[in-house]
Amino acid sequence: MSKLTKNQKLALEKIEAGKAYSLAEAAEKVKEVNYAKFDASLDIDVRLGVDPRKANQMVRGVVTLPHGTGKQVRVLVLCNADAEAAAKAAGADYVGLDEYIEKIKGGWTDVDVIITQPAIMGKIGALGRVLGPRGLMPNPKSGTVTNDVAKAVEEVKKGKIDFKVDKNGIVHSSIGKMSFTAEQMKDNAREFINTLIKLKPSASKGTYIKSIYLSSTMSPGIKVDSKTVDE
Repeated sequence: MSKLTKNQKLALEKIEAGKAYSLAEAAEKVKEVNYAKFDASLDIDVRLGVDPRKANQMVRGVVTLPHGTGKQVRVLVLCNADAEAAAKAAGADYVGLDEYIEKIKGGWTDVDVIITQPAIMGKIGALGRVLGPRGLMPNPKSGTVTNDVAKAVEEVKKGKIDFKVDKNGIVHSSIGKMSFTAEQMKDNAREFINTLIKLKPSASKGTYIKSIYLSSTMSPGIKVDSKTVDE
């Protein structure tokens, strides 16, 4: 087991062992225990009472965070020529088609989100081996395969993120930055959690939200009392 650093020890001393904090308290506390010298991410981990191995218990969705993610999202739009101008006007960082498909085939993936049109998916299918492992493959369920590429770009730039439960039943996502106010952190976390609640599969029995933790990139996790989300 690795030895705790001085900063890690100081952070742990500020957290009451076994306590589940209200969402508002947890947002304050995660700022208090953050010791990173850079603008660390605000992360959320939610353990769900689902079995992701069963298709009828898979949880996947999208959420638009009220205060955005706090980071610059690089967007590539693969589209027909008649949609290029609208995509650029909406703020896309890269717009095109064949030239970018060739770049991706060569291993280029220097983007955060790829948006495309349904008619283009036939050309992109061959890129699955490159894009799939990096979570970049466009998907209609996440809103990244659409005829209205301009709207999709605007939503992503404003703070729309997609998520899905992992094989252990945990949903992990970055939902802000440490430079956010505690109120902004609380708002983003509440929106994320409430979106998860709306996506509860009918096949899920028993307790659905099993645990919630907030943390920064380098801080210990702060346990959140799920009953306080809407306070």
